[in-house]
Amino acid sequence: MIPNELKYAKSHEWAKIEGDVATVGITQFAQEQLGDLTFVDLPKAGATLTAGTEMGSVESVKAASELYSPVSGTVLEVNAALEGAPEAVNQDPYGAGWMLKVKLSAAPADLLDASAYAEVCAAEAH
Repeated sequence: MIPNELKYAKSHEWAKIEGDVATVGITQFAQEQLGDLTFVDLPKAGATLTAGTEMGSVESVKAASELYSPVSGTVLEVNAALEGAPEAVNQDPYGAGWMLKVKLSAAPADLLDASAYAEVCAAEAH
């Protein structure tokens, strides 16, 4: 399941761009690889993100993994529901499991469309 309206980073984060705001999360593929999430560590509102750099981390029953920002900008909002219910990322990674809303400081670059991202997932699955 790779929604066509989103843009994707090779590190398995997605961005939904609406004007100058991007909603950001991790992909279905990423949450499947991680397994059941037990903790999500995200930056606070007001933090500055740079595309391709670390923006937080997730912990699961299998492993801990860094999250990388697919966009550059300032964090407007953090999905506070994930503090008490990180499993929302597993259950609905493109909906209730969103992580951040970011006010873009630059147009996103180097993000993949759904078909290109599907190729990345296929290559990693083998």
